[in-house]
Amino acid sequence: MRRLYRSFRSFDRPSQVLMVNQFTINLGFYMLMPYLAAYLAGPLALAAWAVGLVLGIRNFSQQGMFLIGGTLADRWGYKPLIIAGCLMRVIGFVLLALVSSLPAILIASAATGFAGALFNPAVRAYLAADAGERRIEAFAVFNVFYQAGILLGPLVGLALTALDFRLTSLCAAAVFAVLTLVQIKALPATTPAPSNTSIIQDWRSVVRNRRFLLFAAAMASSYVLSFQVYLALPLHADRIADNPTLATSVVTAMFVVTGLVAIAGQLRITTWFGNRWGSTGSLSVGMTLMAAAFLPLVASTATHQRNIALNIAALLLTAALLAAATAAVFPFEMDTVVGLARGTLVATHYGLYNTIVGIGILLGNAATGWLFSAATTRDMPELVWIALVLTGMAAASALLLLHRRGWLSVAAPTEAQPTTTH
Repeated sequence: MRRLYRSFRSFDRPSQVLMVNQFTINLGFYMLMPYLAAYLAGPLALAAWAVGLVLGIRNFSQQGMFLIGGTLADRWGYKPLIIAGCLMRVIGFVLLALVSSLPAILIASAATGFAGALFNPAVRAYLAADAGERRIEAFAVFNVFYQAGILLGPLVGLALTALDFRLTSLCAAAVFAVLTLVQIKALPATTPAPSNTSIIQDWRSVVRNRRFLLFAAAMASSYVLSFQVYLALPLHADRIADNPTLATSVVTAMFVVTGLVAIAGQLRITTWFGNRWGSTGSLSVGMTLMAAAFLPLVASTATHQRNIALNIAALLLTAALLAAATAAVFPFEMDTVVGLARGTLVATHYGLYNTIVGIGILLGNAATGWLFSAATTRDMPELVWIALVLTGMAAASALLLLHRRGWLSVAAPTEAQPTTTH
């Protein structure tokens, strides 16, 4: 923790504010979102299709609008978009606490999703610009705060939801309200680089960036694999546990393990990977580790291991390896996006990048869910984990090919950059 503190203190105020902000953003978001489906289906008595629609609208309004948010950040400055996104989260969470009709809930859900599309690309682009040559270290520290919010948020939300979900929603709104005020006061404004092109021309230049698109397509698999802590691993916990209480405890332990690995190991992992394989080389190695993370589950399910303790150990080991691999990949991934953007329209590139990986998550999760059901029906549960290993290895191979061709190492030209106004 001393190393983390020293690294955090070594950055300028804007980077420090953005790191703490990301912790607070995740704290407020994960206080509420893990329990939203149960609230909609339980106290509000919405049908399963309606619950799915609400969650789908939230996801689409975020993933599908990232490009809009990134474009606006490049044109209007990063700070206004960050503040606007947090304000929209306040509105969305307050609505979720006050309304009960499906149309109103859909509006609230769309507001919470679009809020993320506004501030997500802006935060990353602002951090990249402020950190400069220390981008990789900055994103490593950023990820510690990111994961800490994910770890603490559900625990706070669980305590509040035990009283009333509406209380949780209002408290999450209060978190974002305080965050908005802090950012207005503490976050320096940025003056966007002057532009003589239209939005369509900007989008056309980003879409024509072939190296960037290939990189985004390859990295989509990393998000599919890491997302399995929310999909396949909890489903597997239900399958191997002999009662619902044990299954819930296993899932809770899994999230604690992933959070602690990221928080405790992020800086050491980043330093070790960077020194050994460099920025772009670490991507394919990290992806290989991500693919290998599912091998313990391949072994435990292929042998039809009936020992509950061993099955739980295999699941927790997979979760820990996934967290370590994600920690290895994330800082270099964020830095590579900036390099491939050549230092221009960075938020727009982040926006399109998030949209591409969001589509990958959607398709990957649909395929994983279908395969999980089919494999369970045929009593061949190992097929799911084998498929995930192969997916990761294919992505690692693609990243290795891009690295060896030098397509991931693109120096940013000396063009106009956003400036900070204190």
